[in-house]
Amino acid sequence: MKFEKVSSAWWGPPKNFETHQKERRVSWLELFFDLVYLIAIARITHHLAAHLNAAGFLEYICLFTLIFWGWLNGSLHHDLHGNQGLRTRLMTLWQMMVIAALAIVVDKDPGEHHQYATIVFMIMQLFITYQWWSVGLYDKSHRKYSWPYTTFYLISFGLMALSLVVSESWLWVIIPLVAVLNYSPPFISHIILQRTAKQLDLSSSMFERLGLFTIIVFGELVLGVVNGIIEIEVLDFSAWLNFALAISLVFALWWIFFTMIARRDAKKNFARASLLELLYIPALIALSFLAAGFPSYFGEANSVQNLFGYSIAAFLLCISLLIGLLEYPEIFKDIIKPMRLSIFITAIVFVVFTLFDFKLSGTAYLVCAIVMLNIEILYLNSIYYRKLSKEGLAPSDEQS
Repeated sequence: MKFEKVSSAWWGPPKNFETHQKERRVSWLELFFDLVYLIAIARITHHLAAHLNAAGFLEYICLFTLIFWGWLNGSLHHDLHGNQGLRTRLMTLWQMMVIAALAIVVDKDPGEHHQYATIVFMIMQLFITYQWWSVGLYDKSHRKYSWPYTTFYLISFGLMALSLVVSESWLWVIIPLVAVLNYSPPFISHIILQRTAKQLDLSSSMFERLGLFTIIVFGELVLGVVNGIIEIEVLDFSAWLNFALAISLVFALWWIFFTMIARRDAKKNFARASLLELLYIPALIALSFLAAGFPSYFGEANSVQNLFGYSIAAFLLCISLLIGLLEYPEIFKDIIKPMRLSIFITAIVFVVFTLFDFKLSGTAYLVCAIVMLNIEILYLNSIYYRKLSKEGLAPSDEQS
């Protein structure tokens, strides 16, 4: 009996999801896990940069949605059931191997990379299905919460296998269906949790992981700017000016996102938490489109300005929606609505600006975009500090 306890501790069975760790810090293993996803995102973004057309955008959306699903499930499983045992480390290693394999096959021959990528995703699908199913082996009470995951994920696995043998036209039906099946289980589990009077919220560590994943995509945005400048043959004053303006644009987007979203808690309720996670998908895809457009921007600015305008608008719109799913200190409750509205209006301004299609030079467009974003930043700053001044608080007092 004593040997079994030692062996169990060494192997590390999944932690019961009802065992909460308040203010759990993100582990080094989780950061290593994220790093491999950084490579996968970089590879598909590089692939998109070489295929800036309707088919390339649709393919990227499909790839990103499935990659994010893999990252989200791996991260949530670690957050809910991970520990310091060997099992958790091996599970993480195996999923890292799968996503690294995807990074290898994504740029293979166009006639074959779909099959390669599908097979890799099938392996990941089966592995994640096993992760959720296996928790029920150690904790029988968990089975009723995990059945939506195992059932829906197995159906998705079958659809992926079907996509290997049907004509390519069927992919536009199968892939969206796979995405719906993969992202639906949390909402079904939420209904089951309500019936048992149990509550499962998004932990602070998991919300931090979402922020780290966003930083990964922002890193790709900076890399896109660098790659675009590298393509310029003569690095004259104009090139360095465009470089400074592009980085300033990235920083302005970063400022708005992390000022409004970081250091917050998600509103209670598993369904709201799941919806918040889903909203990250269009937000991050919008950033990725910007990252893919920058390598060609400085040579053919007019060809991607529409992409930039709509992508920035979509990103700002997602921020406005995300704010509604977060908790803010009580003293700021009356200014959250006008701040959300102002971000939404700025998104509409970018849409209208893009529709007029002014045919600006690359430098002029960046200046206009930065001015519009800085006006939004100045407004957000003014309303925030005005509130602090009215309440007699310093910025460091906000979270108290």
